[in-house]
Amino acid sequence: MSTQNFNLPDVGEGLTEAEIVAWKVAPGDTVAINDVICEIETAKSLVELPSPHAGVVGELLAAEGATVEVGSPIITFLTEPAAGAAPAVAVAPAPEEGGGSVLVGYGTGGGATSRRKRPAERPVRSSVGVIAKPPIRKLARDLGVDLTTVTPTGADGEVTRDDVMTHASQASVFRNIETPEWGAVREETVPAPQSASAGLARGLSPAPASASNQSDDRTESIPVKGVRKATSSAMVQSAYSAPHVTVWKEIDASRTMELVKRLKASPDYADIRVSPLLIMARAVIWAARRTPMVNAAWIETEGGAEIAVRHYVNLGIAAATPRGLLVPNIKDAQDLSMKDLARALNRLTLTAREGKTSPADQQGGTITITNIGVFGMDAGTPIINPGEAGIVAMGTISQKPWVVDGEVRPRWVTTVAGSFDHRVIDGDGMSRFIADVASVLEEPALLVE
Repeated sequence: MSTQNFNLPDVGEGLTEAEIVAWKVAPGDTVAINDVICEIETAKSLVELPSPHAGVVGELLAAEGATVEVGSPIITFLTEPAAGAAPAVAVAPAPEEGGGSVLVGYGTGGGATSRRKRPAERPVRSSVGVIAKPPIRKLARDLGVDLTTVTPTGADGEVTRDDVMTHASQASVFRNIETPEWGAVREETVPAPQSASAGLARGLSPAPASASNQSDDRTESIPVKGVRKATSSAMVQSAYSAPHVTVWKEIDASRTMELVKRLKASPDYADIRVSPLLIMARAVIWAARRTPMVNAAWIETEGGAEIAVRHYVNLGIAAATPRGLLVPNIKDAQDLSMKDLARALNRLTLTAREGKTSPADQQGGTITITNIGVFGMDAGTPIINPGEAGIVAMGTISQKPWVVDGEVRPRWVTTVAGSFDHRVIDGDGMSRFIADVASVLEEPALLVE
């Protein structure tokens, strides 16, 4: 028997530390490659770590609740080394839909065990629950298709070659003649005004020290770590680097409510949860194409700054979860049909509520929606997600008196608000964007394909 240390790996989001939430093994347990050994909480997600070794658990080197730096040993294994074998690579089967994120493909830091093999052409389930054969995965990579956004039609729920090809060739969902097409170039930069960032605060003055370190039973101390630590840092960075401007508009959303009711009754949406958020998402995508700067980003460079204009939408949805605020996003949302977008929203919200959104789903967002209406709020002034230039808040939809054709009638009314980075976009663009979103919620027929 030889002793192998397993060091805490970076799960693919550039983290420097993580908290050991729960051990799934104990000293003396026998484990196989890919058996889950523990759960860790990073700044963005709850991740299950699979074992890179087959053998017996020796010692747990970190206690539950401890914060451990990446690269530090967390567990030892007693293994039988295989002569001449290469370092093991753990390929972990993912949980069922909505399950936790699973780290895959990391190598061991110590001695070697035999590599686990899969039968050729066997469908492989990824960390986010997609089933596809290796050739299909390669095809998707070559075509730039994110398999998590593809609707599978295979007999066993796997993604087929036709599924990938159909998704890759899917035309834009919009047909409004006044709306420009999404460009072939996904992103471009334009010169930024040199004076726009002058005088912006780059940090906060340190808070005065507490007059007393004493505590009593009336005060509870909650450590700031994990999602709360990441959220607080991101919000301070955004609030004190990007000059926020908020605009809003109250609208009659009665026709949106009528469309939601029809979609719920449609057999085509029998297995999909439909809400006004679906129409809001389509409205934001449509409006972003008409005003691209709301979907841009301010980029600091050595020579000053530039603005990255994205010709695609990775639509973020702010989600309140048991672990705190998460902002997962739907990749290339502009390419999705109404039904596919509804499925993506369902998958995103379900996983987020369970607190098991993967790090990849939280990276690369371009514009965000926060649905404060679910908390009964009419409007707000949301803070922009770092790396983006705009965030849209959807208020509660409730019946109010509204003037229609000179008569006061009960209508479904809501308020749409948006905060924007004034370095990137000016008042006319912000107003035009929010007016476009409002127009779609007032008349969803603008989205007819």
